[in-house]
Amino acid sequence: MNNALTRTALITGATAGFGRAAARTFIDNGWQVIASGRRAERLAELQAELGEALHTACFDIRDENAMRAALSTLPERFRGIDLLVNNAGLAQGTKPAQDALLSDWKTMIDTNVTALVTLTNALLPTLIARRGAIINISSTAATYPYTGGNAYGGSKAFVSQFSLGLRADLHGTGVRVTALEPGMAETEFTLVRTHGDQAASDTLYKGAEPMTAGDIADTIFWIATLPPHLNINRLEMMPTRQSFAGFQVYRGT
Repeated sequence: MNNALTRTALITGATAGFGRAAARTFIDNGWQVIASGRRAERLAELQAELGEALHTACFDIRDENAMRAALSTLPERFRGIDLLVNNAGLAQGTKPAQDALLSDWKTMIDTNVTALVTLTNALLPTLIARRGAIINISSTAATYPYTGGNAYGGSKAFVSQFSLGLRADLHGTGVRVTALEPGMAETEFTLVRTHGDQAASDTLYKGAEPMTAGDIADTIFWIATLPPHLNINRLEMMPTRQSFAGFQVYRGT
């Protein structure tokens, strides 16, 4: 497994959704994966499933000291990181700005923006040395505003623009940078956003044929394994039944 040809990906937010699916996809295709997340029990389950090709790192992505400690104690064979997948992120709250909780806004900014740039900054020397890649998980909300999207959309707009800025700055280094911008995908996303309202999550996805975590994982893997002379700058995805015209969803037969 740890031969010179084995590549290593660090995937944040790997305890659910896109991150967990991506960890499985990359390991199924011969990569090593460092999977980070807050929920120790889920990381343990993933470790038992995926075996020695997986290294787990349990910490809150917003805790810079814990993040740096996890990086500094990586086993030797996982230190050569070729790909950073900045997947950890969340939305909280669905109310318009005037009714939103400031605490929700701060949580989104701390997670989606501050933690992402902190980890990226820490890994840039390694990624440059290895001519690696960065895939930042943004959102269609980065481009198309909608009621209640306020700070979430703003945070994802930052992710997309930061990705383009990184791409410009890293010109000539061989490091590839992509902003992947998914639309509706059925994961725990809405459950987190609504602070645990399962009915709201079920209603949103019912009849919509949303994308799946596996769809996004497959796309991440495709981007990561393109020939090194190709770079996807931005990639926007939606399920066929979703449109950017007010994010309308067709639920007919």
